[in-house]
Amino acid sequence: MVTVEKIIQISSYLKKIHHINGRIRVRVNPKIKEHSSDVTIEDIQTLPQKINGIKSIKINKIVGSITVVYDNGIFPFELWEDLLEQRNLDNISGILNQLAREVA
Repeated sequence: MVTVEKIIQISSYLKKIHHINGRIRVRVNPKIKEHSSDVTIEDIQTLPQKINGIKSIKINKIVGSITVVYDNGIFPFELWEDLLEQRNLDNISGILNQLAREVA
């Protein structure tokens, strides 16, 4: 199961490729396999059903990228930027926990 803490940990292995309001594409560092073995691709793919505001997630295993389509009204552009830069993590954690409760 993916927790908010795991999302924050996973984000430390991601590097932004392209980002516009409502869509972000990131490259996944292969070292993620060494540190996040308890999170599966299926866990990541089911995030749209678990967190309000995430519309879809597409994983490209061949090039090692993830594309997330999201509701910009729920997930502002700056929130993604902070998450990838590992800034304001307490604030992000609170927001993600609230959005997860809205789906439950």
